[in-house]
Amino acid sequence: MQASAVKIGFIGLGIMGAPMAGHLIKAGHQLFVHTLGKVPEAISASTATQCMSARGVAERADIIFIMVPDTPDVEAALFGEAGVAAGLKGPAGKPGTGKVVVDMSSISPIATKAFAQKINALGCDYLDAPVSGGEVGARNATLSIMVGGSEAVFERVSPLFALMGKNITLVGGNGDGQTAKVANQIIVALTIEAVAEALLLASRAGADPARVRQALMGGFASSKILEVHGERMVKRNFEPGFRIELHQKDLNLALTTARQLGISLPNTATAQELFNACSAHGGKAWDHSAMARALEKMANFEIGQKPG
Repeated sequence: MQASAVKIGFIGLGIMGAPMAGHLIKAGHQLFVHTLGKVPEAISASTATQCMSARGVAERADIIFIMVPDTPDVEAALFGEAGVAAGLKGPAGKPGTGKVVVDMSSISPIATKAFAQKINALGCDYLDAPVSGGEVGARNATLSIMVGGSEAVFERVSPLFALMGKNITLVGGNGDGQTAKVANQIIVALTIEAVAEALLLASRAGADPARVRQALMGGFASSKILEVHGERMVKRNFEPGFRIELHQKDLNLALTTARQLGISLPNTATAQELFNACSAHGGKAWDHSAMARALEKMANFEIGQKPG
């Protein structure tokens, strides 16, 4: 089936989901949407059809995307009383063979495997396809998309992924996309911590943190985190692109999975404690680059402050 002929469902129109759905609409696709909050004006003013439930979306769409905050939210969207599973039926009430459920949320890899099995039992296919890139990546259609599922289903959905992201990788079977996302969030958190420590040290020593960041951008320490979040730290801009509470959720997934596998992730645990400290100071909704604030509290000094 060609992507241009597919009826698309989209469940979850938050800070990430709304722009992602918008790209599909702009490409000329017929969308059926549902969200628990208010439908964003850009979506309500578009050609998208609003549905009263996730079930309504699944009944009308061939490929159903889900973009919600956490594992329980995905489970409710899929298997709640008026969830997706209830709408995966063919014309005669038979399982809707050929439909695809694509979860782009960041959730438990273990739960994902169980969800996939339940959807498969209904005669439908399942992909887990969490993303990285935050609100900016969602708006600019430059998300990295990490996919778990069969190659045939991945190839079918790929033209739609290409409308939302740039780096699109089939990692392996169901659950492997979520595992890749957990790994991504470990690297992001630890790099934020490293950038914050470096800029805090430079600033406390009397150097201009903006110029230190500029110098480091040309060397081996350069990274997207240094570029984007280093600038946030210097300019004190902690308006959320990706909220601390969401990164806490992702690191909790990492630490829980590590316990289940019997391995230790000591620096991930430290990063989580720094996020916890921010949360304790009212920072759940701060951008995750504001992890720097926890380090600043311990130092009694802020990045950009003049020493003495």
